[in-house]
Amino acid sequence: MTSLPSANPPGWTAPAALGPGLLAAVGGVAWQLQQAALWSGWLYAGLALAALVLVVCALRFTRAGHWRNGWVCMGLLLLGFGLTGGRASLQAAERLDPALEGRDITVTGWVAAMPQRHATGLRLRLAVGSASLAGQPVRLPPLLQLGWYSGAWRADPADPLALQPSPPEVKAGEQWQLTVRLKAPHGNHNPHGFDYELWLWDQQVHATGYVRASAKDPAPQRLASSWRYPVEQARQRVRDAVFAQVADPQVAGVIAALVTGDQSAIDRADWDVFRATGVAHLMSISGLHITMFAWLAAALVNALWRRSARLCLWWPAPHAALVGGVALAAAYALFSGWGVPAQRTVCMLAVAALLQASGRHWPPITRWLLVMAVVVALDPWALLQAGFWLSFVAVAVLFATNTGAESQGSTRAWGRFRLIFREQAVVTVALAPLTLLLFGQFSLVGMLANLLAIPWVTLVLTPLAMAGAVFTPLWTLAASATDALVWLLRPMAGWPWATYATAAAPLWAGVAGLAGGVLLVWRWPWPLRMLGLPLLLPVLLWQAPRPVPGEFELLAADVGQGTAVLVRTARHSLVYDAGPRFSSESDAGHRVLVPLLRALDERVDTLVLSHRDADHTGGAEAVLATQPQASLLSSIEDAHPLQALRPATRCHAGQRWAWDGVTFEVLHPLAGDYQTPQKSNAMSCVLRVSNGRRHALLTGDIEAAQEARLVASGAPLQADVLLVPHHGSKTSSTGAFLAQVSPRFALVQAAYRNRFGHPAPAVLARYDALGIAVFDSPGCGAMVWRSAQPAVLDCHRNAQRRYWHHHPGAE
Repeated sequence: MTSLPSANPPGWTAPAALGPGLLAAVGGVAWQLQQAALWSGWLYAGLALAALVLVVCALRFTRAGHWRNGWVCMGLLLLGFGLTGGRASLQAAERLDPALEGRDITVTGWVAAMPQRHATGLRLRLAVGSASLAGQPVRLPPLLQLGWYSGAWRADPADPLALQPSPPEVKAGEQWQLTVRLKAPHGNHNPHGFDYELWLWDQQVHATGYVRASAKDPAPQRLASSWRYPVEQARQRVRDAVFAQVADPQVAGVIAALVTGDQSAIDRADWDVFRATGVAHLMSISGLHITMFAWLAAALVNALWRRSARLCLWWPAPHAALVGGVALAAAYALFSGWGVPAQRTVCMLAVAALLQASGRHWPPITRWLLVMAVVVALDPWALLQAGFWLSFVAVAVLFATNTGAESQGSTRAWGRFRLIFREQAVVTVALAPLTLLLFGQFSLVGMLANLLAIPWVTLVLTPLAMAGAVFTPLWTLAASATDALVWLLRPMAGWPWATYATAAAPLWAGVAGLAGGVLLVWRWPWPLRMLGLPLLLPVLLWQAPRPVPGEFELLAADVGQGTAVLVRTARHSLVYDAGPRFSSESDAGHRVLVPLLRALDERVDTLVLSHRDADHTGGAEAVLATQPQASLLSSIEDAHPLQALRPATRCHAGQRWAWDGVTFEVLHPLAGDYQTPQKSNAMSCVLRVSNGRRHALLTGDIEAAQEARLVASGAPLQADVLLVPHHGSKTSSTGAFLAQVSPRFALVQAAYRNRFGHPAPAVLARYDALGIAVFDSPGCGAMVWRSAQPAVLDCHRNAQRRYWHHHPGAE
């Protein structure tokens, strides 16, 4: 056996400045992502060029040592900043011209990704070839995110010509001519909420809209099939084949996600189980799946290569196996959607293969930083994804806590099991604080669930799902394996102590907790490890700041075209309305309110549903399901479906209660109004919140008649902040009512470019004439007002402003 020489040959180890330089480059990217607005593209280009000159001069004209390393790191920091800013400037130049919003535009293009079908139609991504408006060519962003809906969506149900038929089958790669209405990418902005605009920016989508396909519109035309987007075509064929083979669509969705990376195919109920048990990472193409595929591919290439003496003489079989394994793993990752875990794993495998083939030995931390830098170079905005940090921190923890002794001595089954158990324990403990920081909860049963699910998913379910692409009957076996997995996990998810949740902690608490978790699993004596426990306490026990007794806070959530307001006192909370239902699969409760309440660690005492309209009750089911102690106060009828979930107490004028020195009083409707048929808007529960000095008035969808009655009744209407009646409809906000309320701030909860035209220009003029400051959710996002600071209204969209965010009226 030939031993390695005692002296390292040239190039054997990594350059001393490589690790810090890579970290500096990633830091430069992270720095640029904090910009609220972009500079000129030329300024970024000049900065990147100057940074490159600085790096070259430092390497060429300075002596090796700390000064050289410092200048190199500074140059790479600025280079990362400049290149990312320049790339962002190029993307920003592709944004939709505001003058084209809401216009009927004829677009010819190709379906660039496999469409997603849902209950009301389908979603598709279109690569634009050409576009015209009234016969004149116009420039559109290269990629459009479109909805193609059926029925009366965005139409008058009474007009049969306005109804849209169900969309036909649409396949990736097809060329279509469509009439579309577009708008700038615009998502809801809420504390601790999902950044939809960032997601679209990262996908390089700079316009969203919907297909016009009613009898009044030009008929959509499928022009041709094409060779374009072959990977997406293959993914769609495999996904459709899975659903054709597996009878249960819920099970088929899991299999499709494992094979093609289409996570949207997984049912929401299954996602809840997977998250509660901590195995959600297994339900997509994870690093474990990619590694397993690479190992199998390398073994196959190695075996086939050795069958040819000529090939072995031309290139050694181990090297061919390395390249083949990485190449096939990269192809599989690309086929599966190229998510961050897949990118990280492919880059890690490629770096390991290159180092092994070249005989170089780099420390794990240098390899880790190199992979991180490559992933960030490919996708700078991946730095803002939770999956990025979970993936890289998990690998870093395993590197840091692995001495290599256990892995070298783990050839027997028991040794391997001990190694797997230890690695799972290390990852679970070390990542618990980071998971709490990112998601506000972590699974207490996750370690047990993963010990059972990882071998089952990795060795049984995933191989069967992947092999089914070659021999479809194997998907039937994969379906049985999926059923067995869910059968095992569902009882765990139902345990009362399955998850631990706390309020979303600040960044410093999460970083301290992560350090404490790593310290606990480090291979040091236990007395030293125990020093990590105090570092865990801030993130584990964090409590969101609350108003002091006698004060209250009002948060008008950004839920689109609907109403949802959270009122908090020192020890109590009330939710006024629950926002709209977006589709049969999605509503404001699941998307906005439940995550918001979890992030604030709120225990809701009362849910008030002002009236039965879907834009006020759409998210109520989700809120009630996660807040079993909450009472329901509403004007909904006795036969309303929500009554079966939580019997409602009728709201009526005269109801009054106090929490922590804050009084809540119902001003409308009258008890007698329930005896005669009324429009739903007329039955809106009007709620006044007051601490004796400052007041807020929540009005639902009352209209002019109800406003006049409130004024005539002498009800206490004066308020510092007013939730604008009926989203700013021209049927509400009469002059007499506004004069009586006399608010400092008026809040409009409405969707960007909503089809109702809320708030109406005439209504805004009345507010302006009275000197009332109006804020709306499209321009402000979530709006927060505090009785302790009555002259201040915080807009979440402004406080968290980044250059990829849309700001109506700022174009």
